[in-house]
Order: sequence, then C-alpha cells, then structure tokens
Amino acid sequence: MAITADVVKKLRDITGAGMMDCKKALTQADGDFAAAEKILKEMGLAAIAKRQDRATDNGRVFVKVQKDKAVLVELTCETDFVSSNEQFIALGESICTVALEKGYRESNDELVGMVNDLIAIIKENMSLKQLVVFDIAADEYASSYIHGNGALAVLVMFKSDKPEIFSLETVKEFTNDCALHVAAFTPSYLDTSFVDADYIKEQTEIFNVQAANLGKPAKVVEGIVKGKLNKHLSEICFLKQPFVKDDSMSVEKKAAEIGKSVGAKLEIVNYAFLRAGAASCSN
Repeated sequence: MAITADVVKKLRDITGAGMMDCKKALTQADGDFAAAEKILKEMGLAAIAKRQDRATDNGRVFVKVQKDKAVLVELTCETDFVSSNEQFIALGESICTVALEKGYRESNDELVGMVNDLIAIIKENMSLKQLVVFDIAADEYASSYIHGNGALAVLVMFKSDKPEIFSLETVKEFTNDCALHVAAFTPSYLDTSFVDADYIKEQTEIFNVQAANLGKPAKVVEGIVKGKLNKHLSEICFLKQPFVKDDSMSVEKKAAEIGKSVGAKLEIVNYAFLRAGAASCSN
C-alpha cells in the first residue's frame, strides 16, 4: 500500500509523533493506520523506559486557583530548552486543570500518563515531581503568584470573618503583596508554632555557646540567647518577617492593620511555594 505524505501528516497530527517515526510505523504496519498508531504507542513506551534514569534537573512550576480549590504543580524535565516548550507548558497547565476538576490531591496513573504521552513525543525524560492542593472554604481566599518564567510559584491562604472584604481593592492589593513577599523571602514556616521543637532546641544550644563566650553574667547570657532566638524566628517565619512593602511592621501586624481598616478580622492561615528543580515549603 502506498504511504503518501498526507497519510503520514494525518498520523502525525493525531499522535504528535515525528514525521519519520510516523512513516516508519506506517511502513511497518503495511499502511494500516490503526496498527501504525499502536506501533507508535509501543515505540513511545519503549522510549519512556529508556529515559527514566535520566536526571530531570530543569522544569517549571504552575499554579491555578478556582472557587473552592487551588493547586501548585512542579513539572520537571532534562533541559531548560524543553521547560520553555509550548507543549511542556500546556501539559503543566492541563495537569493543574485535571487535578482541580477531578479532586486529585497527589500524582496518579492518569496524571503520570499525561506526562508519559509528552515524553513519547518530545523524547526527553519528565516527571510530575510535586502536587500541592489547598481547599478554599467560604470564608477563605487564595492569592497566587508566578515568578519569572515559571521558576517559582506561590499560594497564600487568607481567612476573614467578613469574606466580602476579599473583593475590596485594598485587600486584594495586600493579598497580592503577601504572595510577592513569599516569593522574595521564601519563609520556612508560617509562624513560630509550626517550628519543630528539636530545631528550636538546637538553635538555642548554638546561641548559648555563642553567648557564653562573651563572658557575661548568666542573666545577661539568657537575655542574649532569647534575643538571638527571637530574631532568628522572625527571619524564617512568614508572619513574623518584616512586610515586604512596609518593613516597619511584621506581616502579621500588617494583616491586622489592613483588616482593621476595612472593619474585619483578616488572617493569613497557610501558604506554599514551589521552586522549579528545588525544595518547596508549605504548612
């Protein structure tokens, strides 16, 4: 059976495979279109298996918010070139949409299958590395931010006794600034209550040794250690950090100020960020 350029193009349009692979599959299938599709799928699966051990140190992060849920996704790949590929970007956005629509809270066969389909086309290893989902209650609001070309994605969750304030421009500006703040300072914890007790113990011991070397009285040393610990916690805890747009007060105090100005209680209750190819933080 003659294999025309139109048939090859049709197979390519349907499968996304390269022209040469399509022609090879059609030739192997003696022109049988359905059989050629199957051959291409098998070729793709074989290619995926060969690439699974390749490092995926590049990638992109994605964020999407809908009325009752918000999602962060980290999708990794081998090269920076592919992380800017339109199909790769479309895949990340599709994973966000599917996860929200179907209520997925972690990676599963369907989402991995979506990734594998693109691996078969682009012929580069990829991975759905992280999926973070927040539920948004009726009295809550989620602000999101993407930095650069998908290098960092942020979600910040707010709560109010008067959720109608989230439609006010003053409050919207503040919630957006909080997302920018997280992107700029990437805090390790929401508040001091989230800091592991063992970590605080370790830091206290370090500060004790530092202060003891100063040769000060015990009470003075105790005060120095307490001050060092409080300063350290204010550097790593989101609510205690100096606010990015007004460093005269903490994020927590700025939230209280904004809430008071609109006659409501305004709290930051959670946050998360994902950095492409690096560690994330959420509470």
